[in-house]
Amino acid sequence: MSTASPRRIVLASGSPRRAELARSEGWDFVVIPPPEAAEAGAASRGPAEPLEDFVTRLARAKAEAVLGLGASGIVLACDTLSEVEGLPLGKPVDRDDARRMLRALSGRRHRVVSGVCLWPITGARPTGEPLTGHAESQLFMPPLTEAFIAAYLDTGLWEGKAGACGFQDGHVPLELVAGSPSNVVGLPLELVRELLERLSSG
Repeated sequence: MSTASPRRIVLASGSPRRAELARSEGWDFVVIPPPEAAEAGAASRGPAEPLEDFVTRLARAKAEAVLGLGASGIVLACDTLSEVEGLPLGKPVDRDDARRMLRALSGRRHRVVSGVCLWPITGARPTGEPLTGHAESQLFMPPLTEAFIAAYLDTGLWEGKAGACGFQDGHVPLELVAGSPSNVVGLPLELVRELLERLSSG
């Protein structure tokens, strides 16, 4: 069940998958990706920083980077990362990196964690305090053969995807064990609805 936003959503992301999820909710939204430089400035994770805190901090940094770009509404920023046995899996830098990630996921359970930040703004000025939160989903990937991995890498579908694979694509066998499927795609709708309700009632 979707929750209508009381104001226009400013989606601080260039991800087409997040835009699709926003459309599925029926939100009035505009896409304004944060500058890469601003996003990269917060991308260093401390050695003892939990993944939940890290992705939430990145989401807030993305939202903050959009505040001065002239939009009005509720900035919605999200950052999603995968982790298998304590090893974080971001977006692969090349084919070899993607192969490494798929081998790490093969035959194992892993988790996908998203940090979310909602921040009301008018023009370049925030009009309230940001709301943040995180969501987690757990998945299992059956063992993959080297031939399967090579064929999948040839498709190029691994590019730009955390963990080198997309749950929504259906090209890699992934079983959702727990949590939200929309979180795995990159935007935990249940959490966003909860935060929107808090903004509406606040």
